[in-house]
Amino acid sequence: MNPVTWLTAKRVRVHGLLLAVCLWTVYAVEMSTPGLLDRNALVKGTDFLHFYTLGTLALQGRGDLLYDMRAQAQLARRLVPLAPDTVYVPLYGPQISILFEPFARLPYGWALAAWLAMNVLIFATCCYAVWKTCPHLQESRWIVLILILAIAFPGFFHLLAWGQTSGLALLCFTLAYLALRRDQRWLAGLAIGSLVFKPQLGVAAAIVFLLAGEWKLIAGGLAAASIQLAVAWLHYGTAVMRAYLNALIHVREVLTLLEPRLYQTHSLRSFWSLLLPWPQAAFGLYVVSALAALTLAVGCWRSGASLEVRYSALSFATILVSPHLTVYDLVILAPAFLLLGDWVLAHRDSAPPILPLLYACYPLFLLGPLARITHLQLSVVAMTILLWMTWRVAEYPPKLSS
Repeated sequence: MNPVTWLTAKRVRVHGLLLAVCLWTVYAVEMSTPGLLDRNALVKGTDFLHFYTLGTLALQGRGDLLYDMRAQAQLARRLVPLAPDTVYVPLYGPQISILFEPFARLPYGWALAAWLAMNVLIFATCCYAVWKTCPHLQESRWIVLILILAIAFPGFFHLLAWGQTSGLALLCFTLAYLALRRDQRWLAGLAIGSLVFKPQLGVAAAIVFLLAGEWKLIAGGLAAASIQLAVAWLHYGTAVMRAYLNALIHVREVLTLLEPRLYQTHSLRSFWSLLLPWPQAAFGLYVVSALAALTLAVGCWRSGASLEVRYSALSFATILVSPHLTVYDLVILAPAFLLLGDWVLAHRDSAPPILPLLYACYPLFLLGPLARITHLQLSVVAMTILLWMTWRVAEYPPKLSS
């Protein structure tokens, strides 16, 4: 059976609704326990405890402890006494502690609720802003389907389940896309450069823009990154910035602590690390495949394809090339899913089978734990094919449907 004809709007709507109900029912059950621990005896918000600890250090003026793993673990246990012994690797820039200082003024439960509400607002706003630029998805018959698929998006679910900062990264990518639509390249660069708090998500964009000669984008990116780091430097001083740089230089020494669940990562680096038992061979293949992905992204960006196609290619390359990409970071792909869906509707008579792959990504993003058995992260395969398809579309554009 042809997968394109099998994927009717009604069938996708039902599947999306079932997935959304399952995901958020599990989340509600996990979070329904009294107190700050969920049903697995883990602290609610998981990674948010780390950010809450960083905000507390900023509130107390203890910048000297921002990169002291042991001291932060002791402080986290004092802040949430019932929390299990969990070690967080301190690799975020000092500016993140300043961002979370207002949250640290609240009790942990209220601070977590405020942070999750903020992330829901960011996700909804970004999806709405991108959807408004998709004329074919604005037809009344698609609105309910898009809403269901947004609620069921695995990256959104994991963003809230982990209490992470990837919603801010989604905001950066969305603002960059909206600025590029208005041909405001310097502002788009400012948005991309703001990713310096998660520098691994800016690697692909930096290389693509450099090789494509996008100097306004690069200037804006450097300006935004410099402003963030300058604020941190003025607030904490040189010693803390030196400690941050030292932590980044020695990141390979704590990689096993940084990625305790390799099966929950979805980049080319983790793909080869899961597949091969030889670290050097896996790293070599990561470098080769990452260069291939970047080549496709650069070729797509230089082409005359629509911004929707080029931006989607950049988004998939960002995920694949990132040296550290956990499941919650997949939330930045939400705009690309919308844009590619709209593009396929405009070229439905001649488009490659992009929709089946977008459909497959939903369960594949959730089935990462299976890689513990199979040692094969199929989501990476699907995203690689999607990147290749966007490159093919850019090189050999199909005709618009009537």
